[in-house]
Amino acid sequence: MKLHFDQAADALYLRLDDSAIIESEEVKPGVILDFNDHDQVVGIEILKVSHRVDAANLKQLNFEMA
Repeated sequence: MKLHFDQAADALYLRLDDSAIIESEEVKPGVILDFNDHDQVVGIEILKVSHRVDAANLKQLNFEMA
């Protein structure tokens, strides 16, 4: 799993695996899901991240495991 924040594009991308992306769908404004050939979600892109998250929280990533 890979997480990438592009500050210039103001976009956050979470890639779940390395399978080929066959289709993408914007499921909500600014939220795009990438699907592989088995119709599984393999990537999630969130646009305009700075409008969704407080600027101070953009510099810190918390990872929680249950």
